[in-house]
Amino acid sequence: MDSQRVASDVRELKKALGELPEPVVKPAFVIVSGLPGTGKSYFSRKLAERLPSVVIESDALRKQLFPTPTYSAEESHRLFAACHRLIEDLLGSGTSVILDATNLVEHHREPLYRIAQRLQAKLILVQVEAPRELVRQRLQGRAEGVNREDKSDAGWSIYQRMRNRVERISRNYFAVDTSRDITPVIDKIVREAKR
Repeated sequence: MDSQRVASDVRELKKALGELPEPVVKPAFVIVSGLPGTGKSYFSRKLAERLPSVVIESDALRKQLFPTPTYSAEESHRLFAACHRLIEDLLGSGTSVILDATNLVEHHREPLYRIAQRLQAKLILVQVEAPRELVRQRLQGRAEGVNREDKSDAGWSIYQRMRNRVERISRNYFAVDTSRDITPVIDKIVREAKR
């Protein structure tokens, strides 16, 4: 990937971030994984209310770079090259980051682990889940445009296709079921981030 293209994309993505929280000595890097409709974005927003951080929401940032996304492999490669560089910039300047993306495959999570290690950020992994029937209802609502904050285009067929690609996270992680009260898990993550 051409470094000038990545730098230009990062500048474009930064415009979408809004005001950054105060920098900290040891920023946290929270990687949120899960299938479409499980509640990753909702969870990430709620966590950011308690843990001052920037939410890097891949669905929203994709539309920042590609107003009419095709979701091609080339487009995803370009998006995540820019997201990874943006995450490095933010963590490097002491800003905690929550990455809200499906992150289903260990091979795709490994570069993120390396970023955290290189920048000595506090790495926290979260697997977001929800019962299938609830996910189906949420994705039906998404198709009907029920939630204005929802930036994803993934529907039930995408969920079904991706379900078979989920790989277990190889490190310790927090599991959260968004059909239940998420507060206890958020409490634990905030404590872990500040430890």
